[in-house]
Amino acid sequence: MRLSGRALRTGAGLLLTGALLVGCDATSSETTPSAGVPSPTGARTFKPGAAGAGDPYFPSYGNGGYDVARYAVKVRYDPKTDRLTGTATVQAAATSDLSSFNLDLAGLTVRSVTVDGAAAKHSRKGNELVVTPAHGLIAGNGFVTEIAYEGKPEPLENEVLGEGGFLHTDDGAIALGQPESASTWFPVNDHPSDKATYDFEITVPDGLTAVSNGVPAGKSDADGWTTWKWAERQPMASYLSFVVIGKLRVTTGEHKGRPVFSAVDESLGKGAADASIADTVEVADYLESVFGPYPFDAYGGVVVADSRIRYALETQSRPVYSAGFFRQGANTDVVAHELAHQWFGDSVALTKWEDIWLNEGLATYAEWLWAEHSDDRKAESTFATRYSGSPSSLWRVPPGKPGVENLFSQSVYQRGAMTVHALRVAIGDKAFFTLLKTWAADKRNANGTTAEFIALAERVSGKKLDALFDAWLYGTTRPDQPEPL
Repeated sequence: MRLSGRALRTGAGLLLTGALLVGCDATSSETTPSAGVPSPTGARTFKPGAAGAGDPYFPSYGNGGYDVARYAVKVRYDPKTDRLTGTATVQAAATSDLSSFNLDLAGLTVRSVTVDGAAAKHSRKGNELVVTPAHGLIAGNGFVTEIAYEGKPEPLENEVLGEGGFLHTDDGAIALGQPESASTWFPVNDHPSDKATYDFEITVPDGLTAVSNGVPAGKSDADGWTTWKWAERQPMASYLSFVVIGKLRVTTGEHKGRPVFSAVDESLGKGAADASIADTVEVADYLESVFGPYPFDAYGGVVVADSRIRYALETQSRPVYSAGFFRQGANTDVVAHELAHQWFGDSVALTKWEDIWLNEGLATYAEWLWAEHSDDRKAESTFATRYSGSPSSLWRVPPGKPGVENLFSQSVYQRGAMTVHALRVAIGDKAFFTLLKTWAADKRNANGTTAEFIALAERVSGKKLDALFDAWLYGTTRPDQPEPL
């Protein structure tokens, strides 16, 4: 993620000067005795799944007791009435014996729920949808839940991070945001620790385009409506899902056997935004040379004009950019940042939000590498400028443990990138670039932690790196200049 303009609040994406984000029947859950993991007496004990994934920063995000493999989301949205109707099919496996389980869903009204084809009870507790199936779900077994829902989608407001999620626009809608947004338009296990594949069918009035993640899977027209289909076949964290609906200028193509699909808001005159997004495959090819094979089945980018979106976000396979990044002309630095996230943040996703520097530090450093490749701006010179010119406040916030209030702070981005450069100096270029490719390959389509990254860096380099990471990630004063170990 990267933020544009002079936004100083935190939120989703990539910043220039800071980070900005961005009713049903009530029933009670009951324990349902059935087959499952036996208790000491031989009977199974079924319990409700946790109403959170256990993230220290966001305890209520996500849910426990199951693992999702696939979402199939079908929605119809009418911008004139701002009404959305949808059906979400969730294919998952129980990880414990469940009497009930939760999905995250903000605001929308649930009309019906089934589990394995049988009607299930459902209730709401704030933004939690509690599903009680007719029979207990056995640990290790798969199950399929189908939820029918409707209503007027609304964004989520986070006291610290700002607004994110579904936004009604003049000619359509945008659903986007970090660290959460998906739950504003479909029921979901909304935490990056539970990645899944996705199929989207988005039906909108004729004349509008609906863009989402992954490979374009065709479109169809009927009775004044157009259905756009998208398929993301690589596991994706829920906050990386998106939809942009509106009057868009679309360009398509193919690169290395993969589809390229990009779109720019028609209200923007054709120019810098189009030119920058057109460079997507060139930037991706360069990053492939330093990070390893591009991890997804499609390329592209989307540029939106809504003034509430003041950031760029690494939505999987097709980043979304604020038009603000291109007001001064072509800008491939932001493209490099969001494309670097396709490796670091998307393919290799977070296990917990505390480790956000692994996303933003590596993506910011990718900007430095791209500048070195494209403009001969040496990464070591960029480091020296940041190291000597950063305010004292940056050094007081440890990027490895920033806290919720500093989740998208300059420390996470700039000091995170300086940590990456300090590591490069310490272990040398050969080990450093081997590390980046190995991390991307070993953790492809999975999740990673800072501890795992440090362990791999020590294994690849053969050096002890505790002191380096303690100083650069967790210290509260400016570290000494890095030196080879």
